[in-house]
Amino acid sequence: MNAFFALIRKDLRLYFTNRRALLVNLALPIVIAAFFGALFGGGGGNDKRKTVRIPVAVVDLDRSKISTALIKNLSSDAAFDIQSLTEPDAIDQVRRGKIRAAVVIPEKFGAQAPRALFGAGVKPQITVHFDPSQSMVMAMVKGMLAQHAMRAVTETAFSAEGATKVFGDFRAQVATSGDIGEARKRDLLTMFDSIERVQSRDDAPAGTAGTAGGKPTFDLPFSTRELEVAAGGERKYNSFSHSLAGMSVQFMLFLGIEFGVNLLLARRLGLWKRLRAAPLSRTTLLGATIAGGTLITAIMMTIIYLIGMLVFGLRIDGSVAGFFGVVVAFALFTATFGLLIASIGNTPEASRGIAVFATLILVMLGGAWVPSFVFPEWLQSATLAVPTRWAIDGLAAMTWRGLGIDAALAPMGVLLLFAAAFGAIALWRFKWEE
Repeated sequence: MNAFFALIRKDLRLYFTNRRALLVNLALPIVIAAFFGALFGGGGGNDKRKTVRIPVAVVDLDRSKISTALIKNLSSDAAFDIQSLTEPDAIDQVRRGKIRAAVVIPEKFGAQAPRALFGAGVKPQITVHFDPSQSMVMAMVKGMLAQHAMRAVTETAFSAEGATKVFGDFRAQVATSGDIGEARKRDLLTMFDSIERVQSRDDAPAGTAGTAGGKPTFDLPFSTRELEVAAGGERKYNSFSHSLAGMSVQFMLFLGIEFGVNLLLARRLGLWKRLRAAPLSRTTLLGATIAGGTLITAIMMTIIYLIGMLVFGLRIDGSVAGFFGVVVAFALFTATFGLLIASIGNTPEASRGIAVFATLILVMLGGAWVPSFVFPEWLQSATLAVPTRWAIDGLAAMTWRGLGIDAALAPMGVLLLFAAAFGAIALWRFKWEE
């Protein structure tokens, strides 16, 4: 039994004396738990953090009193960040992922919506252009749109000025209609008289159930038309596009870890000393390692996307040159990332722990697991400094968003800058001997 307990003590001593690995193993679950806890509600109590405001554009083609009231109601909603744009600009912003949806209020909305409350006319159609990669936002936009449109229409229609005009028009339509029987005409005219009498009174309690501010409400006075904003004309958004980009980035980063760890294992075996006797400079040896890792990663990414095209029907609807530019830039970043981890960890054991921690942080903040639009506003801004965010956005821009090569330049530039910085630090810190 003494030998048994001695072996246990040996394992405990080895584990807890490796302070770097111990710190990583403690920090990783805490950081990930804190990330998702903050993302989905935090600790409760008096939480005064800002609500995530969804950027939505509103295009007012009507410019009536009702459409103006609708936009005002939407702007006052804490869930939305309302922007006023032209329709082409709004659609372009949705395609680029800058805003989540574009709501287009049609002409004659203010004239048709009050009549549609009573089925006396055709319902006006509000068009919603939305980002199909964030379809969960669409349900929220439609719900809030229905709420605020109903409020705007009823408040305007049942105001003193609005009621006189609306019901005057209804009376004229009913009186001259040849499709309505005389008994039904009398019933409708009686109903209009009753509504006008209720509207003229001021003693109705505000907020009564089934009313809006004390005024009666009726059926939804409009319909919606939902249009996905993606490349390829009538082709629908492929949900595998985002998941494949996110998982490709994640597992290529794990491949970068292997590049770095293999480098350290080769050093431990004395291979670096033999190569130095060639003689070869450290820059040449590490540069060749980076080039080889870049080439391997680029080939693997290309194969993954080819399989995605064959199996899942993915397409490169944007610039093909831009797509390969983003792939190569990310491959170079991955190779230098692995080298940087090796230079910091200094041993295979320590490097693996640091690399897993760093990779999971990059993947979380880059939007590979959870789309970045659900992050708090401050975190959405902060993740612009995370290279994986640019890689995933760049791949999306070149595939299902169908954007031109200009949309690939920024992701390529950011990835190349990080690669240059990581490579320089790795060349400076890497030691020939363990």
